[in-house]
Amino acid sequence: MVQPFPSVNALRAFEAVARHRSMTHAARELHVTHGAVSRHVKALEETLGVLLLTRNPQSTDPTPEGIRLADGLSTAFNLMRASVESVKPGPLTLSCSSSIMMGWIIPRIANFHLQHPNIDIQFNMNYDQIDFVRDKISVAIRSSTIVPPRDAVIRDLVTEWIGPVCSPDYLQTHGLTEIADLAGARLLSTRTRPEAWADWFALSGRESLDIGEQQSFDHFYLLIQAAVCGLGVALVPQMLVLDDLASGKLVAPFGFTPGPRRLMLWIAGHLAGRADTRALEEWLTREMRASVEAGP
Repeated sequence: MVQPFPSVNALRAFEAVARHRSMTHAARELHVTHGAVSRHVKALEETLGVLLLTRNPQSTDPTPEGIRLADGLSTAFNLMRASVESVKPGPLTLSCSSSIMMGWIIPRIANFHLQHPNIDIQFNMNYDQIDFVRDKISVAIRSSTIVPPRDAVIRDLVTEWIGPVCSPDYLQTHGLTEIADLAGARLLSTRTRPEAWADWFALSGRESLDIGEQQSFDHFYLLIQAAVCGLGVALVPQMLVLDDLASGKLVAPFGFTPGPRRLMLWIAGHLAGRADTRALEEWLTREMRASVEAGP
């Protein structure tokens, strides 16, 4: 005798409860009542003839059988969502840090629109791990130090070149003619990359140099603005200051050197074959490599 297949609504309700460890949070995600979620889970347990959840006053935890079922359901629902997204028309979402967005993407994205006027792009400013389907992201620019999603199609973009920059007035006032002169300068950094100066000094063969007092900023674009305003010397990726160097707002007294990181392109696997995704991938790769090779 064929056993009845569980209700899809019951499966969705259970997967959400197991993921959140809470019926209340699952109900909020599914836009139903707490009671409806509870009834779905109870019906699923009766259909399968196995206990799936352990109800506690403070949490709702899946049993070992529940964990196995929830893992399989999560994979299945993600695949279903990805399949729908792969054929559904709509804008692409490009994810990158706010610093890359403001320092490199925004000044150049108009050229992409001129070449591809029918492709819409939305932006997501984030620089951490992602889930393509859950976060609705198509393409992401990330550092090689960040672990990509399992379903990402990964492309190598460029080596990140790094170096100190400051305003022309700061350079003249402090007489920065050789690396050792930085010992008397005010060195600026970001809280997201506190090791940046140590990396650069090591690459320059000056590991023992006393780098003195530093001031930290939350983002590279704040750090760069501080350098433009003459607050000190900032250690930055070259690609973020190309326009400021070209305009003369900043100078790079010691040039740039290849750093320990690379920029990578993560592409959602279910969107990698779409023509608009390929167009964005090709444009980002071509423009970013041209920028790094040409320099300021």
